[in-house]
Amino acid sequence: MEQHMTKPYRIGQIVPSSNTTMETEIPAMLLARQTIRPERFTFHSSRMRMKKVVKEELAAMDGESDRCAIELSDARVDVLGYACLVAIMAMGHGYHRVSQKRLHERTVENGGAAPVVTSAGALVDALKVIGAKRVVVVTPYMKPLTELVVDYIRNEDYDVIDYRALEIPDNLDVARHDPALLPEIVMSMRYQEADAIVLSACVQMPSLPVIAKVEAMTGKPVVTAAVATTYAMLKQLGLEAIVPGAGALLSGAY
Repeated sequence: MEQHMTKPYRIGQIVPSSNTTMETEIPAMLLARQTIRPERFTFHSSRMRMKKVVKEELAAMDGESDRCAIELSDARVDVLGYACLVAIMAMGHGYHRVSQKRLHERTVENGGAAPVVTSAGALVDALKVIGAKRVVVVTPYMKPLTELVVDYIRNEDYDVIDYRALEIPDNLDVARHDPALLPEIVMSMRYQEADAIVLSACVQMPSLPVIAKVEAMTGKPVVTAAVATTYAMLKQLGLEAIVPGAGALLSGAY
């Protein structure tokens, strides 16, 4: 039987320098998809400096995103994902639209036009896709940044009825947070009244291993920033947004 291989899709990621989870979870999801679909993927990153998750560092880091978009378009990636939700949300309401447009323009100017998705935009869009209006949100951020994130989501016309700030200032420690702790955190929240659970509003806080468990425990669809970004990337590539074990959004139901 002749095997017809398509060229691999190149997935570009603009990543905070201290982030390790985005380059773990997004490839994990797309590699899981390879077990059920023919498309193949390769993964390419460019880094912007950031160690402490505070507003000043986030703003300085966001300024480096243009360089990253140009570097990745040198590699002629097929889609770019901006892998820091809070950096976008800390820049002001609706900023994901501004960022996506500007970074896309950089790829066009560089002769390597590619669509750009941000984890911030992907998350708010994902809630629309699953028809959620009322949500509960878990973040690793300090209280003030968490409030910025919640306010940003509310500004996109969602009702955040409960949220938890885990208050982890160091970005490497965020990556070390044990996802096995998340189900208990969710159980302490008002999830019963929510349409969906945002299990990690941060692409650095690991959550993929417990998405199915939290959906089973709560009977609610679970989304995370990483899952939403994967969904948005697949949509931009014109591919079926389906990944086994990554929760409702990627189940093929939408």
